[in-house]
Amino acid sequence: MEDYTPELPEEEDNDLYEHHAFTVDKGQTPLRIDKYLMNFVENATRNKIQAAAKNGSIHVNDAPVKSNYKVKPFDEIRVLFAHPPFENLLVGEDIPIDVVYEDDTLLVVNKPPGMVVHPGHGNYSGTLINALIYRFDNLPNNSSERPGLVHRIDKDTSGLLVVAKTEQAMAHLSLQFAEKTSEREYVAIVWGNMDEEEGTIEGNIGRHPKNRLQNTVFLNDEAEKGKPAVTHYKVLERLGYVTLVSCKLETGRTHQIRVHMKHIGHTLFNDERYGGEKVLKGTTFTKYKQFVDNCFKVLPRQALHAKTLGFKHPKTGEFMRFDTPIPDDMQQCIEKWKTYSKHQEIE
Repeated sequence: MEDYTPELPEEEDNDLYEHHAFTVDKGQTPLRIDKYLMNFVENATRNKIQAAAKNGSIHVNDAPVKSNYKVKPFDEIRVLFAHPPFENLLVGEDIPIDVVYEDDTLLVVNKPPGMVVHPGHGNYSGTLINALIYRFDNLPNNSSERPGLVHRIDKDTSGLLVVAKTEQAMAHLSLQFAEKTSEREYVAIVWGNMDEEEGTIEGNIGRHPKNRLQNTVFLNDEAEKGKPAVTHYKVLERLGYVTLVSCKLETGRTHQIRVHMKHIGHTLFNDERYGGEKVLKGTTFTKYKQFVDNCFKVLPRQALHAKTLGFKHPKTGEFMRFDTPIPDDMQQCIEKWKTYSKHQEIE
């Protein structure tokens, strides 16, 4: 399922460690487990899944199964290996980080696009946490045993994060995020010309039933499948077939802006996971497609930047607000669309 390296510590006994666990959805039709797991385990190939099954590492309802086993509704699937998950084996790495502010209680970091915040499936080094534990001793763990992290942003999202350096700061800051008193503003480029100048998106967010790598909005009778999520948006600039928007978060669900914007028909520009890497709005002219491709090359990630972050300092009680400029790749993309929209007649 994962890439292995020979440097792993040897285990003294035959204990198995759980790396993944899934409960099959009640509406699932019979499907080979190797095909099923390809939709649920990031960076997994069918060959790796089949090899894991051959080694007895894939269990269904506590019994090992072969790769041709067909999953059924409510099956309990566990993927087990003889070593702890890589994300539990944290190693400090001398990686430069852009520190916007620092004192003895916390620091605020401006994360570049492409940097993973914490180790996880397929990304076991080069993360922000690897950089932090190299630089600081005894960072407090959050509820997920991740040192210093109060919140996170996606790998290809750039922008501001606050990191706690003490247990008191971790508790205080985590409570602010939970009680929605922190301030978070993102800037995004989305497909389409938005109808309204501003608005609020409300819709419970949960794991997509057919693709575990995506989240989706659940409404009405299915709302209990997700957790409440609220995003306030405001148009900053209309750029023809795309719009530059500000998004303020009330809640902090995984992929919240990406999911909410897709839900209202305005998928983030070049958001590959949610379909934004295709031409979703515009003309059929070849020149236009070439222009969009050039924009994708300039901005090879989803167009999302965590621009502003505000919170009360855990020690002084002072409200602190930090702001960071839109990074170069996103700014270049915005400039391209500005030029294009000025010279074209947008339908």
